[in-house]
Amino acid sequence: MAQAAVDPLVERGEQLRRDGIVIRTYDLWKTYIMGDQEINAVSGVDIEITSGEYVAIMGPSGSGKSTLMNLIGCLDTASKGQYYINGWLVSNLTDDELARIRNKEIGFVFQTFNLLSRATALHNVELPLIYAGLPADVRQQKARSALKAVDLEQRMLHKPNELSGGQRQRVAIARALVNNPSILLADEPTGNLDSATGNEIMALFERLHSQGNTIILVTHEHDIAMHAHRVIHVRDGKVEKDEKVK
Repeated sequence: MAQAAVDPLVERGEQLRRDGIVIRTYDLWKTYIMGDQEINAVSGVDIEITSGEYVAIMGPSGSGKSTLMNLIGCLDTASKGQYYINGWLVSNLTDDELARIRNKEIGFVFQTFNLLSRATALHNVELPLIYAGLPADVRQQKARSALKAVDLEQRMLHKPNELSGGQRQRVAIARALVNNPSILLADEPTGNLDSATGNEIMALFERLHSQGNTIILVTHEHDIAMHAHRVIHVRDGKVEKDEKVK
């Protein structure tokens, strides 16, 4: 009996997974149509990020870094090209599979924290576990462990308005970590913090990286990018430079 043909795209994904490559894009494009104009926010980007790396994606406003972050985070879909996350070809995934990827594979940290104002720190951290369908006792145990990992176990029953900006961001980081994601994706995580508190948050990211977490940091600030071990410079939708800094 003849063997079924192997899909080369699936085979490529399996090879990426074996090689420990969590992010791989091939000629990735994102094009917006505005009237009779085409705007290429991301133009033919090829990047590869391996498990355990600490990478900053850096560029000025309008460079395409936020669009690239949305593509990496499966918050938007590419116009052209291929994007693999942990060996999964994103364009082949159903909406339900994409939702699972966003909830399980990627931990998001946003500049504005995105916390529920009436919920405690503990409940905010539990949210991804509720969406994953875990029972209450397991959720609480995991959420407490995540808050402990960011040195916030003493404040777990406080609501966001009872916490400082730095503490709120720690809650957001704990929420991002609670599902043990493949990638921690942070968008301008110090943007709403003073410099001293921002340095504390960056020290926390360094500690999380040293524990084996894969971190992708999106920023327009050079000094923040320099905390990473590799910087991908983006300009006009293209990778301008990709350099190791540590």
